This record gives sequence, structure tokens and C-alpha cells, in this order.
Amino acid sequence: MKQILIRILSFPLMVTLLCAPFTGCAKSEKPAEIPEYEKAGFVLITDVVPEAILEIRYYSTYNFVGERIHAYEAPVAYLTKEAAQALKNVSDDLMAQGYRIKIYDAYRPQTAVDHFKSWAEDPNATEMKPYFYPEVDKSQLFAQGYIAAKSGHSRGSTVDLTIVDMETGMEVDMGGCFDYFGELSHPGYTATLTQEQIDNRMILRKAMIDNGFKPLEEEWWHFTLIDEPYPDTYFDFPVEMPDR
Repeated sequence: MKQILIRILSFPLMVTLLCAPFTGCAKSEKPAEIPEYEKAGFVLITDVVPEAILEIRYYSTYNFVGERIHAYEAPVAYLTKEAAQALKNVSDDLMAQGYRIKIYDAYRPQTAVDHFKSWAEDPNATEMKPYFYPEVDKSQLFAQGYIAAKSGHSRGSTVDLTIVDMETGMEVDMGGCFDYFGELSHPGYTATLTQEQIDNRMILRKAMIDNGFKPLEEEWWHFTLIDEPYPDTYFDFPVEMPDR
């Protein structure tokens, strides 16, 4: 009789346990980890300038080194929020003239700069010389300022870019390629350029200057935001695809 009574009293408890939602072994979800670029106050350029075309050369093998550059883990581009917004203004100006911007490089990790440095110190790595530095002896790359231990790109407010004709879908003729080491790349160079090539360089230059960027006198494609937010900070998080 005692056993029967215990079973009767236990039955409601069993029903309660069986009908209750099971939560005891459920794992609590961790909050999404904030990406390194967001922690630093950077944004994906294409989130701010969705019409921008990306051709991230250091993610590819078509660059002066001839291989993918360290810390470029995805063909994307970051800038500081301030630089990206200024670049959006540039893009709006150029689109009104019939052009889209094409970006070759933007934020560059210090690890990538170190890769450039180690490559420059290797006298035997000259596979890309005919394309990017035919007129310069590799031993002079440091002395002539083409390679340095630090880059403004690592501060996050510098961008390398060109423009694309919206009607043809082709890059405009700038009279020289991106990352060419030589006088031909100087924005003011005119000796062998046509008037159209000179004008094309000036279209890009004017749009960038009008929207708060300063040019580099050795490279027609290189511009830095004048009021850059991190003028003394060199970042080293990788260029990678955000986890969305």
C-alpha cells in the first residue's frame, strides 16, 4: 500500500517534468565578436561607397612583388569612417561627370609593409621588374623612396585609385599603370603624355582635392585625407572578409 501511495504522489511531478520545456543543457549564445576593423573605427569602403569598383592588387599576384601580400586575406578594402565618407563625396562628384572610382588599395596592414621591406632586401626577387620598375635598380628602391618601413596606408586614411568611364566600362587612360616606380607616375609629369592622359589625371586629382584629400607628388593614384583621424597610429589587423 505504501508503494502504491508513493507512485500516486510522484505521478504529478513526472507529468510536470515531462511537459516542461527543456532548458537545462541549452548553451547560451555568445554575442557576436566585433571585427578588428570596427574596433579601430574603420569601415568597409563598399558599405559607404557601394558603387566603387575593387581591384585589390595586393590580394592578387599582379603587383610589383609578384605574389599575394601578407595579411591580405580577402579582396576587400577598409578606410577610417572619415576617409570613407570623404571618398563617397568624391564618388558622387565623379559619377556626375560620368565616372566611377576603382580602388587598388586602401588600408594596408603593417605586416604587408614588412613583406614589401623583406622583398626589397632580396636582390634575386625581380620577376615583376619589366612591368613595375624597369628603369630603377632594385637596390635603389629604399633610397628613392619607393619602399619604406612605414606607410601612410597603415593609418587607414590613404587610398590608391583610378577612374572608370561609366559609358565604356573601361579605366580611363592615365598614361601609366598603378605602382609603376618611375617619373612617369608623377602627377605633374607631361613629357610623353597626351593631353587626354594629362586631363584624365587632373579629373581624378581635382575631385580628390575638392573633397579633402591631399595628393602625393610621386604617384598620380595616391591620396590621403588631410584631417586623418589617426595621424600617428600604424595598424596591423588583417584585411579580411567580415563575418556577416
